[in-house]
Amino acid sequence: MSKKWLPPEEFAATLPKATVFGAVFFTDEEDRPVHLRATYSSAHPWQWPGGIAESGERPWETAVRECREETGLHVAGPPKLLATVFGLPGKDWPLATVGFVFDGGQLSSRQLAEIVLDPNEHDQVRALTVSEWQDLMPSRDHARLEAVVTARHAGIPAYFDTWDWEV
Repeated sequence: MSKKWLPPEEFAATLPKATVFGAVFFTDEEDRPVHLRATYSSAHPWQWPGGIAESGERPWETAVRECREETGLHVAGPPKLLATVFGLPGKDWPLATVGFVFDGGQLSSRQLAEIVLDPNEHDQVRALTVSEWQDLMPSRDHARLEAVVTARHAGIPAYFDTWDWEV
């Protein structure tokens, strides 16, 4: 390590870069996790409402905005953190990923039926048991789902740091 002091902008240029995302985790009345099918990603075909933070936006604000844009649902606060997710960069994405998954609660059958998907992003919404999701998503996405479900039931946020992009 160099003992030379760098101005903040020079030091910042030496640090790892990451994208930040916010997402909302919902279940249906039978406690089955709800996911949206992405039209643009075969790497992560089933997702929670959410997305990458815009400049100046905090993760909770991102989760609320993205949920509204992707489903028409308005999530009320205060935010309840279920998990912090971290992934290292890889061949398909050059930046690390830091995410915050918030609890959106249970959706009634009426709320699920009234979801309006943005067809440019998602074409289907499903509520399935954790085991039913296993064959529909990559193993790292399913492990993340299991961690979030466990966190919700335990009341203790999860730290999930193996959501890496493939090298």
